[in-house]
Amino acid sequence: MGLIRKLAPRNREIACWERVKGILMVALRECSGCAEVTSVRTMTNDEIRPAGAADVPAVKAVTDMAYHHYIARIGVVPQPMEADHAANVAAGRVFVVGDPVVGLVVIEAHEDHLFLDSIAVHPDAHGQGMGRRLLEFVDARVRALGLPEVRLYTNALMWENQKIYPKLGYEVVERRVDGPYDRVHYRKRLN
Repeated sequence: MGLIRKLAPRNREIACWERVKGILMVALRECSGCAEVTSVRTMTNDEIRPAGAADVPAVKAVTDMAYHHYIARIGVVPQPMEADHAANVAAGRVFVVGDPVVGLVVIEAHEDHLFLDSIAVHPDAHGQGMGRRLLEFVDARVRALGLPEVRLYTNALMWENQKIYPKLGYEVVERRVDGPYDRVHYRKRLN
């Protein structure tokens, strides 16, 4: 009985990653230009790294899976789903974690702040601290660049995010309507 208890968590992890691999394979096969994708490797490295051109299909797939459920709630396609992922990757703005990719951030350095354009975690990786790790990476990046703060916004109807960001040191700056998006703007001062 003790041996079964010791093995059970590992078996659950394996089952979870097999499910993630299956979902990503379907998404990668369905996205345009991804017909050549034939396999997804098991996650062996959880280091956050710059995304490369080969990661673009996974960046799109994870972003779409992370945000698609908001479409009905906010009434429009969330901006991260419409982003030019290839251009963001080519510009060095995208950092990913996992193999296959299960999380990512899109960031852009400005003169007086780092803008966190998007954070996406695959739904099957929720509850594992991936979002927190990605946000800690953003904080470390801000410090390394010598910038004073992180700025971001979230849709006013994405109330889950509005509960998380203040707990992690972000403060509301303003609420503003930008085209079809009702956004709550945040900042986190670091330096």
